[in-house]
Amino acid sequence: MTALRAENLSKTFRDFWQRPRVEAVRGITLTIPAGQVFGLLGPNGSGKSTTIKMALGLLFPTSGTLEVLDASPRSTRVKSRIGYLPEESYIYPHLTPLETLTFYARLFRLPKPVARERIEQLLDMIGLSHARHRPVGEFSKGMTRRIGLAQALLNDPDLVILDEPTAGLDPQGTRQVKDLILALAARGKTVLLSSHLLADVEDVCDQIAILFNGRILAQGTLDALLTQRERTTLTFPTPEDPATLQNVLAAARAALGANPTLEHPRQNLEPYFLNLVEQAARETPTASGALPAAPLAPFLRK
Repeated sequence: MTALRAENLSKTFRDFWQRPRVEAVRGITLTIPAGQVFGLLGPNGSGKSTTIKMALGLLFPTSGTLEVLDASPRSTRVKSRIGYLPEESYIYPHLTPLETLTFYARLFRLPKPVARERIEQLLDMIGLSHARHRPVGEFSKGMTRRIGLAQALLNDPDLVILDEPTAGLDPQGTRQVKDLILALAARGKTVLLSSHLLADVEDVCDQIAILFNGRILAQGTLDALLTQRERTTLTFPTPEDPATLQNVLAAARAALGANPTLEHPRQNLEPYFLNLVEQAARETPTASGALPAAPLAPFLRK
């Protein structure tokens, strides 16, 4: 099954007199297999948001074909199988997280027992069960973003479209969102991810497409696009005797006819930060912000 298929897809915005004003998407062709995490990348104005809006049925293509979940994106049946987190989380500030998710559950026409069960699981998953009765208007941007993510998963979608999902999140929240994306893909769901944070994309995506000026510059798997086959990295324990290291370097120099680069590996800042914060959290009895997220909500694991 294919989650999304675009063939020579174009979108031109016109002025009042129907004269072409902006050619936002210019004949792109891409295929997103089901069960993958696909990254849609590019600078501002490259056509990412326009492509996403066409996939959601909010904009109609000027030319070309577009299928989402093997059907037209205008289909109401298809829309019910999509979860969407926009770049900005527009949530009523006077509602609590519980009221917000209940409101969205009614829009999806979920039976009340199913809605209650899913809302409980999602609040636990995003670490906001303790703040379920606080108005969302009192939340930080990161906490509000977590509510937006929960509403995108409330209908147990087959295709999840995430536009800048980690915007406003702290490193803990960012790591949790990335783990969630990987867990969704492992259970057969498709995630279309648009983000300017390339390190996050590299952590979770199977394939990417890079857009510029409405066209695709490059697309494929990360391994195919990024692996430098002409270079090799060799990692080994640092010898206690400096002379041993010099002998190894001399042997490599003699065999390769070039000086190898010597440097000590450094751990990434993300795991260092997370370990430090998690240790501090264990020593703190109460928290005013979001708590560490629970594993994937049980209804999403089926």
